[in-house]
Amino acid sequence: MADKLVIVESPAKANTIKKFLGGSTKVMASMGHIRDLPKSKMGISIENDFEPEYINIRGKGDLIKELKKEAKKAKKIYIATDPDREGEAIAWHLATILESQKDKITRVTFNEITKNAVKNAIKQPRDIDKKLVDAQQARRVLDRIVGYKMSPVLWKKVKRGLSAGRVQSVAVKMIVKREEEINKFIPEEYWNIYADLKHIKTKEDFEAKLVGKSGEKFEIHNKEEVDKILKDIENAKYIVNEVKKGEKKRNPSPPFTTSTMQQEASRKINFTLRKTMSVAQTLYEGVKIPQKGTVGLITYMRTDSTRISEEARAAAKEHIISNFGDEYYENRYFRTNKDAQDAHEAIRPTYAELTPESIKDYLSADQYKLYKLIYERFMASQMTAAVYDTLSVGIKANDYDFKANGQSLKFKGYMVIYKYSKKNEEETKILPLLNENDDIKLNQINTKQSFTEPPSRYTEASLVKALEEKGIGRPSTYSPTITTILARRYIEKEQKQLLPTELGTIVNKLLVENFADVINEEFTAQIETDFDRIAEGNENWKNMIREFYGPFENNIEKVEKELEHVELVDEVSDIKCEKCGRMMVYKYGRFGKFLACPGYPECKNTKAIIETIEEPCPKCGSTVQIRKTKKGRKYFICENNPESCDYISWNKPKEGETWNPEDAKEIKEQTKKEKTTRKRTKKAKK
Repeated sequence: MADKLVIVESPAKANTIKKFLGGSTKVMASMGHIRDLPKSKMGISIENDFEPEYINIRGKGDLIKELKKEAKKAKKIYIATDPDREGEAIAWHLATILESQKDKITRVTFNEITKNAVKNAIKQPRDIDKKLVDAQQARRVLDRIVGYKMSPVLWKKVKRGLSAGRVQSVAVKMIVKREEEINKFIPEEYWNIYADLKHIKTKEDFEAKLVGKSGEKFEIHNKEEVDKILKDIENAKYIVNEVKKGEKKRNPSPPFTTSTMQQEASRKINFTLRKTMSVAQTLYEGVKIPQKGTVGLITYMRTDSTRISEEARAAAKEHIISNFGDEYYENRYFRTNKDAQDAHEAIRPTYAELTPESIKDYLSADQYKLYKLIYERFMASQMTAAVYDTLSVGIKANDYDFKANGQSLKFKGYMVIYKYSKKNEEETKILPLLNENDDIKLNQINTKQSFTEPPSRYTEASLVKALEEKGIGRPSTYSPTITTILARRYIEKEQKQLLPTELGTIVNKLLVENFADVINEEFTAQIETDFDRIAEGNENWKNMIREFYGPFENNIEKVEKELEHVELVDEVSDIKCEKCGRMMVYKYGRFGKFLACPGYPECKNTKAIIETIEEPCPKCGSTVQIRKTKKGRKYFICENNPESCDYISWNKPKEGETWNPEDAKEIKEQTKKEKTTRKRTKKAKK
């Protein structure tokens, strides 16, 4: 009989914790949530003051019996689910299921899964924090109401089976809005003029850029302005009129929060948000390391704080001084965002001595990449700045002002361990040793025509950054939000860029036109603040729902009345059904737009819509089609594949571009893998 029962969410976490506790302790996993709202109905009793109607999750009956059995035998029960609102809610649901043993139940949390952290947590149990539970309940109830009330509007106007969500719909709106900005964008012409110069004394060449005239900056808009300037400086003497020497410091960034980790992992190691969080979870829950056993390698990965513990600060100091020297260490504190919950530390390694290289052999390739990123970012955050010597030179040609800038790295500082850019941050641009009034010889003048560029499409990383800046969502919601709208086919990913599908654009238009008060950034950000107030005990969660529900329900009734006589009419195509002769109509399915016979169910004929591009096949010159894997990833394939041409590529073909035959193998493997997964899923459901 176990003296103690510890309940966590996952088997991996259970295995790690079991090794830290004695043989008289039983550790069990709840496998995530044990109770939830039903899938078959809204599950919120509006008449009963918005009381949630929780049910035990299907398939967890045997696990619940086992938990109850072990709880009955144990003298003490510790619920050690994750240290956030979601974890607190899971703990509360577990305590509800084990109600008969409530006198034995306590709550423990730890920010890192190390022996000391776990043992200290067990020594300091507490009650379940109902304020955190209520904040999570408020989010769950509000999102369920919004989804269940708004989705039927989409069914009536677009197609059945579509769904709307509070945060997801705002994310789609931002992506659609960005696409509209790109489509409306009108490029503007501008020019730059560069002087290729030689210092007469040293014979060294360097380049200077035209920046203005008579001390005033200006822009060059067209060729006529360029020609006038070139005429004005045709026989000009180039003289140094200003030399400024200086020093520039570049400070390290703070250790990672969830969003900065997701952004940097996307940018530097090409991880999706989902992959980043999945790999981080394994590093947090435990990896087997010789001499240490199974230990969590990083602190909790859902956080918006840049704070680190004094213990971690001391460990970083010791590591930096012993490996790099005193001159590389600087005790740094970072200001946490005013909207951050600050319940947990920043994401950092749990053991400073476990360098990425020292444990590389015990990690998967993906674990190593992410751990290295987290480890080095943390260490860099406690190091001195990189220092550059800078030189800025002003050069006169008649009344025109040219400028040349140079820099050289004087002291690497934190850059011995971490660089923020893929390009070489140590890049040195040396200028000759110039002095005021030096004569400069002109080698030649170069002009460059350019055009302003439209705003960039969002990537997963830049969308997370934008959501965070606007106060929309929290660390735990970024990844599921983007995963959901990709799965619903409201947006698609082209290489790394996110763009709206036709379905996403239609859905967004309908929601924005009818629910402008809900599908907007300010409202969504305010709701997040309300959730925070509930978690702090400054707001009652049902009061918040009551205040929201009245106006929202009135809006729903108004929209439903307006749509009462609206009939969903499918757009008719110019393609005739070869089976019955009717003109086929456009429909939307799980995988996007397709053609269907309007004679259904008598005629069940459907056709895929084949998209093509203007660029010809780089192998045979035929038409190239756009296709998608079942997960929505786009690829390009020759219309003659596989009969007489084997061209297939992830990337849109460009003139003169070399085709990568490895793509063919990868695409075939991915489509085969997705097909197998789909078959297994169907089999499991049966």
